[in-house]
Amino acid sequence: MSGMLILAIALSAVISYLLGSCNSAIIVGRLIKGQDIRTLGSKNAGLTNTLRCFGKGCALLTLIGDLGKGIVAVLLSKGLCGLLDVSLAGDESVQFIGYVAGIAAILGHVFPLYYGFRGGKGVLVGVSVFLVIDWKAFCIMILIFAVVLAISKYVSLGSMIGAGCCPVITLLIQLLTDPERPLWYTLLNTIMAAVMAGWVIWMHRSNIERLRSGTENKFSFSSKSKSQTKD
Repeated sequence: MSGMLILAIALSAVISYLLGSCNSAIIVGRLIKGQDIRTLGSKNAGLTNTLRCFGKGCALLTLIGDLGKGIVAVLLSKGLCGLLDVSLAGDESVQFIGYVAGIAAILGHVFPLYYGFRGGKGVLVGVSVFLVIDWKAFCIMILIFAVVLAISKYVSLGSMIGAGCCPVITLLIQLLTDPERPLWYTLLNTIMAAVMAGWVIWMHRSNIERLRSGTENKFSFSSKSKSQTKD
């Protein structure tokens, strides 16, 4: 691995973490409502809690912000690869660095540098990363999430099942669409996807306990400031 490639990876990780730390739910809540979303509802700085506590307008801004920072993080990482003229396994866009950027952005969202390291769960950021890295995987995961949500009405369950399917989807798409790619590189990307998925599921451990006990609230589009559902 060349020094320039290592530099590209390091810069991508740092920049993406700083971007991820710009938590949209916290920013929107403070600017528009003058409140910290982490003190309301489920106390989670994420989309569902924003919708329930502040309504659809703030939720839409949070959605755009969280999706946007994941997309920008990956695009910047790919731009760095082009600027530094690096590649890995013949992949000039260095898909692997896209995953590094995605993981760093999720970490920033969960542990935001600017907000006392108390953020959200990183689902939207993780999903947005795949929109740039592999749009086919993105579409499949969104479909899985939507189906699970429509059937169960649980955002957390849809998020976890969608995340859990992510590594398998990544592996199958890369094997089927690019069979000439070195197997080790495909497996490396799959492992990175698994790390992202595992982290998202881990952040939902409290939701898992509530699902088991039957106390997890179901999703609706109406805002409920006293809801305890965590996204």
